[in-house]
Amino acid sequence: MTATRTTHTTHTTRTTHTPHATRYLYLTRHGEATPDESALTPTGRRQATLLGERLRGVPLSAIHHGPLPRAAETARLIGDQLDDVPAHVCEPAGDYVPYTPRRAELPADSADFLLEFVHRFPPEERVRGPLLARAAEERFTSPVDGPEDRHELVVTHNFLIGWLVRAVLDAPKWRWLGLNQCNAALTVIRCPPPGRPPSVLFSNDMAHLPAPLRWTGYPPELRITS
Repeated sequence: MTATRTTHTTHTTRTTHTPHATRYLYLTRHGEATPDESALTPTGRRQATLLGERLRGVPLSAIHHGPLPRAAETARLIGDQLDDVPAHVCEPAGDYVPYTPRRAELPADSADFLLEFVHRFPPEERVRGPLLARAAEERFTSPVDGPEDRHELVVTHNFLIGWLVRAVLDAPKWRWLGLNQCNAALTVIRCPPPGRPPSVLFSNDMAHLPAPLRWTGYPPELRITS
């Protein structure tokens, strides 16, 4: 009788993981606009230029801006102060209502006020806005593929900044309401690799603006001048 030895070969499957780095997201509302919102005022142009000067030391890889003229002009003036940072028009960086809350989600004492505000905007905008907000969140706050940290600037509008800050803080969806932004103020969000929570490094910062150029875009009752 011949003995037969059966040899079993074990195959080891090696899984490679794509490294992730940190995304630093710089957010700013456009500079002060003319009443018809077709351009920036002289104040708005100066605000944008000063913000560009502040960002000179930041290793920005891109500027993304919404399609409306006030955002595009702000992005151009910021870019004029930087060295060859490409600028891209981006529809999710536009001006829209990111989320319409239901009454049951809202604090009882402020529900009427908040719903009245949101319903000032056309129904079609309130339907389309959440789709754009989801695209913006995925585009601007997702982890960075690769080993190099990434710094990007988004020149946008009041509502989207409030939405992204809310998202990073994992606050209720309606809480984008009440997060107001001054013209050309700066908010920075840090989105680390998976396994660590994102954070807001600072918000609505106007250190680059002299006192006469601060607080534009805020209603008078919300301005703090001291």
